[in-house]
Amino acid sequence: MKFSKKDFGFAIITGLMTGLIVWRLMEFWNITRIANFENPSYFWLVFFVPILWIAGVWLGYFLGKWVSFFNQFGKFVAIGFTNAAIDFGVLNLLIAYTGQALGLSFSIFKGISFVVAVTNSFFWNKYWAFEAGSSHGGKAEAIKFFAVNFVALAVNVSIASFVANGIDPFLGFSDKAWANISAVSAAAISLMFTFVGFRLIVFKKNEPVE
Repeated sequence: MKFSKKDFGFAIITGLMTGLIVWRLMEFWNITRIANFENPSYFWLVFFVPILWIAGVWLGYFLGKWVSFFNQFGKFVAIGFTNAAIDFGVLNLLIAYTGQALGLSFSIFKGISFVVAVTNSFFWNKYWAFEAGSSHGGKAEAIKFFAVNFVALAVNVSIASFVANGIDPFLGFSDKAWANISAVSAAAISLMFTFVGFRLIVFKKNEPVE
């Protein structure tokens, strides 16, 4: 397998989606500095992230010459970060709209944002990362996909809720910042869980024969 025009185009699209969302999140969080550098605007992320996604997918194919699962993993990670951006975008939109960042409201918002991200995830993983667009899995494939994500949802919301509500914010973090730190923790763990589930359960029939 090698880097194709399809990979190039999809990396740009998902990169633009991620860059746009992260740019707006940085504005919402009012982050004006990184280290000692002033950052009046993060609009540059709209252009930088697609380049990063292209490089990441290419690196996956490069490593795939020795370990085949990297051919899928590079694309899966790009999709995963895009889904995470959507997850965070919806979560913070709900927080901004309601003014509620912790408690039961947070758990409900996290569940909603995760479901929206999963809906986006199905398209990209089926037609890009695991290239199962021509498969005939039909309803069975969709059921397995959403079953894996349902378990991932439980893992994601449980971890995020535990960190947000079970551990008091420290190092001077605000409630809003702590809510997002808890979401990062949950996203990292659920990312690995879903990759294993998609590879071994949902799209296993599409694995190349070596």
